[in-house]
Amino acid sequence: MGLRRYSSEKMKNNLEHLKGLIERDYKNMMGICILKGNNLVYEAYFNGFTRHDTLHIASVTKSITSILVGIAIDRGFIKSVEDYVLDYFPDYHLKRGEKTIKEVKIKHLLSMTAPYKYRSEPYTKVYSSNDWTKAALDLLGGRSEIGNFKYSTVGMQILSAILVKACGQSLWKFAKENLFDPLEIMVPSSLYLENKDQHLAFLKDKKASGWVVDPKGIHTGGWGLALKTSDLLKIGKMCLDGGYYNKKRVVSKEWLCKSTQIHSRFEDKAYGYLWWLLEGGYAAIGDGGNIIYVCPAKKIVVSITSSFKPRAKDRIEFIYKDILPYL
Repeated sequence: MGLRRYSSEKMKNNLEHLKGLIERDYKNMMGICILKGNNLVYEAYFNGFTRHDTLHIASVTKSITSILVGIAIDRGFIKSVEDYVLDYFPDYHLKRGEKTIKEVKIKHLLSMTAPYKYRSEPYTKVYSSNDWTKAALDLLGGRSEIGNFKYSTVGMQILSAILVKACGQSLWKFAKENLFDPLEIMVPSSLYLENKDQHLAFLKDKKASGWVVDPKGIHTGGWGLALKTSDLLKIGKMCLDGGYYNKKRVVSKEWLCKSTQIHSRFEDKAYGYLWWLLEGGYAAIGDGGNIIYVCPAKKIVVSITSSFKPRAKDRIEFIYKDILPYL
């Protein structure tokens, strides 16, 4: 990985409080890695989890999809975020009177400003269908205006399908060749969830593995990916270093800068291209407390994996309050 274990007693003593704090207040946390510069200053695992185990990273998957879109643009597979979504689905049959969907662009999917025909996400309807992309496209558009923030997980299946169509290969193969292999990350095996029980079992599995794929063979872009805590750290380190890993370019610095600029807002929160923008940094945030946090100015990366838990305690507050002051 090209990282050194930091041996400073002062740094070690500064972070000694974390273990007890995590065991007391963040009981569903499974792993945490903290990077300062090129030094791995803290690594710990809990609840029988080890550095070799993988876990479903939930919506952290979205930020990884953002990186994959950037790589596809860098390599000319996708012309621009200004491309219209329907240009990639010429055979999609539009419903009578549907106009809004025609104006939706890739940038709207990335910034969560695409309109959808639902109030709450119809996960069951989409993920029980035999074509998740079509089911997601059927929900896109409607009477809502383009440009209003509407967080959507099912909509990310459309981005996955765009990558597949643009690159002419499976998302698994594209991600393997262009992201996972360069970062020395073992590519998760494809995982088909055949029913609701299997779906729920994957979400609750404390050592989940695989990458969920729909009946048409298109892997999920908004959830469904299981990685190790150290894998998330590698991704964060690559972002910290402007798209390079082990002196080889993975994605352009231009894309990373663009994707971590403000493109939309949700209440008081700023959003880029599938990254949450924070004071002094940015983060991939997944349900239950899965995190990739990057602070460029201080050269800090924090990766956290957590098992599923409704209303889990805020990990970003934890980072700002209990980690950054001690680094």
